[in-house]
This record gives sequence, C-alpha cells and structure tokens, in this order.
Amino acid sequence: MGQNIVQKIFESHLVSGTLEANRDIAIAIDQTLTQDATGTMAYLQFEAMGIPRVKTKLSVSYVDHNMLQTGFENADDHQFLQTFAAKYGILFSKPGNGICHQVHLERFAKPGVTLLGSDSHTPNAGAMGMIAIGAGGLDVAIAMGGGAYYFKMPEVVLVKLKGRLGPWVSSKEIVLELLRRLTVKGGVGTIFEFGGPGVKTLSIPERATIANLGAELGATTTIFPSDEQTLEFLKAQGRKKEWLLFEADPDACYDEHIEIDLRTLEPMVAQPSSPDRVVPVREVAGREVQQVCIGSCNNSSYVDLMSVAKILKGKKIHPKVSLTITPGSKQVFEMIARNGAMADLIQSGARILESACGPCIGMGQAPPSDAISIRTMNRNFPGRSGTPDDQVFLASPYVAAACALKGVITDPRNLRQQSPRIPMPQKFLIDDSMILSPSRTPEKVTIDRGPNIKPLPTRGPLEDAIEGKVLLKTGDNITTDHILPAGAKILPLRSNIPAISEYLFERVDPTFFKRAKECGGGFVIGGENYGQGSSREHAALAPMFIGIRTVIVKSYARIHRSNLINFGILPLIFKDEKGLERIDQGDQLRIENVRDRLKVNGSLTVQNVTKGREFEVLHGLNQREIDILLAGGLLNYTRSNV
Repeated sequence: MGQNIVQKIFESHLVSGTLEANRDIAIAIDQTLTQDATGTMAYLQFEAMGIPRVKTKLSVSYVDHNMLQTGFENADDHQFLQTFAAKYGILFSKPGNGICHQVHLERFAKPGVTLLGSDSHTPNAGAMGMIAIGAGGLDVAIAMGGGAYYFKMPEVVLVKLKGRLGPWVSSKEIVLELLRRLTVKGGVGTIFEFGGPGVKTLSIPERATIANLGAELGATTTIFPSDEQTLEFLKAQGRKKEWLLFEADPDACYDEHIEIDLRTLEPMVAQPSSPDRVVPVREVAGREVQQVCIGSCNNSSYVDLMSVAKILKGKKIHPKVSLTITPGSKQVFEMIARNGAMADLIQSGARILESACGPCIGMGQAPPSDAISIRTMNRNFPGRSGTPDDQVFLASPYVAAACALKGVITDPRNLRQQSPRIPMPQKFLIDDSMILSPSRTPEKVTIDRGPNIKPLPTRGPLEDAIEGKVLLKTGDNITTDHILPAGAKILPLRSNIPAISEYLFERVDPTFFKRAKECGGGFVIGGENYGQGSSREHAALAPMFIGIRTVIVKSYARIHRSNLINFGILPLIFKDEKGLERIDQGDQLRIENVRDRLKVNGSLTVQNVTKGREFEVLHGLNQREIDILLAGGLLNYTRSNV
C-alpha cells in the first residue's frame, strides 16, 4: 500500500505511537518559529527549563505583531527577544523584516521537514510540502529543548483539485469553498492534503493562501506536494539545493476524499462575523464599503500585491473608501517599490502600512462603527478589528481591489478590464541583513528585561477537590479573541500576565475579571468548538493565573485544549448533550477525588451544589496528559522528568 505525503513525513519523524487516525503519536520537530506576541512567554518557559542552547535544526524569532510602539512595552519586548535569541542560538528577524509566515515561506520553509510555530497560521508553510503545525508557546519551548510534539494522529483528507481557475477567481476561493462546505469546525482532527491535476496550476503563493486559511477550518495543518512549482519558487529564492520531489504515491490511501472543480468556482466572500459564512460576491453586491485592507499573512505576497497594483494602475479609489496595503515582507515591499508598483498603489489613493500583522490583529486601522470593511485577511471574528460593531468581509485581492474602486461590494468580473495574471519572478530580491544570527559567544550576552516583562506565573499540582462558582456560561464557537482579545490596547501586555488578565472575557462580560478575583477563581462553561482561532496560550495562562481550575464544554478547538492542559486547567466535556442547559451562571460546582478519578476512569462526577444535583463529565485524556495535569502543567511535568 502506497503512502500519502503526511504519512511519509510523519513516518520519518515518528518518536512514538502508530500512524492510525485518532491514536496518540509524537513527532520530532526540525524547525520552530515564534512571533513577538507569543515569543516572550515561550522564551521565558524555555529559560525555566535550564537548557543552554536550542536543539532544533532551525529556530526563528520573528517580530510582526506588536509594532505600534505607543509605549515602552513593545520596544522592551523586542530588546528581550533579540538578546534572548542571541544567547540561546535562535535567528532573530527584526521588526520591519516581515510577517513570520511570509518570511518563513520565502527563506526557510522546505519540503519534507517539520515546523512547530507559536502561531495558529503556521500551516502557511505547508505550501512548501512540509508539515507545519501551530501550537501554544510552551509546546514550542519544549520542541526547542529537543522534546517531541505530542498529539493525536489526524485523519488525512485528500482535497483533489481538477481544472484551472477562471478569470478573476483566485486561490482564496478554493479555501472559501471548503469553509462553505465544512464550516469552521469541519477540519478539527484533520489534515488536508491537496492533490489532483489542478494543484499543478497553483503557484507557491497561491498554495500558501490556502494553507494559511486552513487554520480557520480547525485543521491540524494543510499540506501540498513538492513539485515543479516548488522548485520554481525555491530557485527564485536562491534555494534550489533545498528542493526535493515530495509527492503522494499513486496508490496512497486517505480517510476521506473531497473534490473541487476549479472551473466551477466564482468570486466569493466570507460575511461577518465568521470565516465560514461564505457566499458568492454577486449575492451581496452593491452594499456600501468604507474600508478595504489588503495584506496580512494572507494575500500579502509579491504576486498578490502586483495583481492589485495592476488593477488600480491609472485609476483612483472611491472617495468614500480608505484603502490600506500591507506588504508581507521586506522582500515584497522593496520589490514593488523598485519596479514602480508601489507608485501605482500610492497614486490610486492607497495608504501603505509597514510589513506587520497590523489590521488583522487589531493593531490599527479599526473601521468606522457599523461600517463594511473588506479584508484579504483570514479572520473576521466580532470586534477583532478593534471596532465592537464591525462588519468585516473576507475576500480575495481581486474582490478587494474592485470594492476599493467602486465603493460598494463588487464582483471583479464586472470591472471593464482584463483579469491580472502575474507571473512568478525568475529571481526574488534577496537581502537577509535583517535576520540576525545568534552570538558566537553566548556567555557574554546579557538578556535585556524591561519592567513590562514579569516573571513566569506557575501553579502547584492539581487539587484533589475542585470547587467554585460558574463565573461564565457561553455559547458555541467562543474564540481566543473572546477569551483574551488582541489589539493595540491589550497586545503590548503579553509579557505581563497580571496586567493582561484584567481583560479576560472583556468582550463577553466586562464584569468577569472583577467577579473572578472576588471569588478566587471558579469554572467556565461553554458549548461547541470552545477556543477556536489564535494559538495564544495567554487565553489559558491568564485564566490559570486568576484561579480558573476547570473548563467544561461540549467540544474544544485542538490548540486551546492543549494549552489548557499545559497550564494545569482541567478540560472536561459534557457527557450528556443537555448538560449545558442544566447549569446556570452563578451555580456552585464541586468535583471530588479528582486525582484518583483521573487515574482510573474516563469520567468524573460534578456536583451542582446550588441545584442539588449531579452530572457526569468526560475528560478524554491520555496517560501523558493526565500526568501533566497531576503535576500542575507541562512546565512542572517537564522539570520533574528532565
């Protein structure tokens, strides 16, 4: 029996387990990446393990999230990250060098290797034929120390593409079609492997758009074959020697098959406020648009921005529209500046932003109240833009440019011009001067720690009895933005857990932190797909800090569940579908004999003291996860085992 691409890479990196769906496995990690919003905490955790040097083949620290620097906090974090990287053997990508996923694709991603990143859109690198998985910062810290990454073997779904995209239809439509069919929960426990004749028509930047947005399906990762398109991209990046042919065997097996005929796709958008509310553009055309944002780690490549420049050349954007352009990297920025495309964009009325996450993470460019913002980004969760009543639509660069010109939602096929098709450059402009190598004399490096960088919070072993109030009861699809928002106000506090904890669930219930502090912690109750979205472990670390010991929901997003375990918070699941309905916010709950019950049983009994009734919950934990929780989290567990 032949192997698919996922099986080939996992088999060559397997540390433990068997490659059967839903079985526990562990793989060796070749590369890691962090960004500044998650990196400071990840590196404090690495430091706490007492390991003198990273043990991966490559680790890169990027700065791309906290870029506004309205106070000292961000600048202090950057100094900490730069000096830490120099001391511990990590490459440092300076502010301005670009967004981690775009830069990693350009300079470091390569076929057949594994990458673990403390950002949920790390699967972007799967466009290059590698396994790239997003995880919490503590998991990445363990990998940097030479530890394996543990998870359940996902089901591998073949997405077979046939045909070729038509005029004004981009690769973004492919993944929007998957989101339309499967929803944001449709990829949980899954890896999407792309194949079929249609794949060969897609360039690496087009594949990266798909792999990046695969995170919104809840997928573990997305991967493409390494073929002639991969070779062309690596040659243009001056990395031809890193190419190898990496494809599925002709008789490879998959757990499921999905087929998409590219010829049937049309321009689409994801409506507010979820990436899976996908409809054809023509169905919502004509609605007034006040903002268009093009860029972020999705659709910020040279090819993307050259396409937009070609559409806008010689034209002016609509007077009521604010258009921003975010180049994904210094490489992209400099190339469009040198060839004149930047001038075309500026002449059209566009505002050029620095190479950073920017509007996508709520760092500037918040739209007007209740106004439509068309964005080429990957998330449109409510309020994520910085405006509480935002109306963010996700779209391709073609659609975004058309909307900017017309001032209303516009199907780009109605523009009276030819669809742009930008060829891949034969050679990219290569300048790695903003990627700093680690020190050759690390013993002489002193790590800079500003006053915003607080000590790493810790906790003791798991209690045998857990009791407290239900501090919050939520519905389905609670995101990490709901749990702990990003944005210009809060993101600078990522290195300061006591301060950032004050914003827990601010968008759901502004009284949450005050009540939690008064009660000394308690329980959080929720519905399906709890914790979807960003990999930010702060959404588990801050609850741990204020005393949340248990979360009980119907189901979890993969990364958030792992983060809860990593920080000693017990993630439980309702055994009865009606369990959620029987609990009210404010109820007093109690779980007894927790440690013993975890060791011998897959279920626990929760006493609702307020209502005088009991109900069963499941934990679904494997033995390693139980041991981590009993120790009080992954850091305690690792210290004791090392």
